Amino acid sequence: MKRRYDHIDLRVQSLAEARRFYEILLPALGFTRRIEIDGWLSFEADGPDNITEFFGITEATLHQANACRIAFWAEDTAEVDRLAETARRAGARKMEGPGYDEGPGYYAVFFEDPSGNCLEICHRIDRAK
Repeated sequence: MKRRYDHIDLRVQSLAEARRFYEILLPALGFTRRIEIDGWLSFEADGPDNITEFFGITEATLHQANACRIAFWAEDTAEVDRLAETARRAGARKMEGPGYDEGPGYYAVFFEDPSGNCLEICHRIDRAK
């Protein structure tokens, strides 16, 4: 399968405030802290063909969250439920779901990180089967 993206560089208002949240959430999504980059929280996950996927968080004190959303894939609805609880424990704000929010076959939980960045964990059921 062809890769769809290489990395995500996310901005937060306070790296200190975001640290606990992402150190709980991202490992639950399969990311680990393999490298240290000054001024960043750096997480990696093994992608297809042994290519690493990178998720980095850095501070931009003037950052203002907007309506952009990063959605993470879950293998099934039970994983969405488990990860929703992990996000709640990490301090997610404005949680909605989990449930069938976007119509039949789309099960998701929506929430914000401590800086107001919109995140989602979802599972799509193939209705063609």
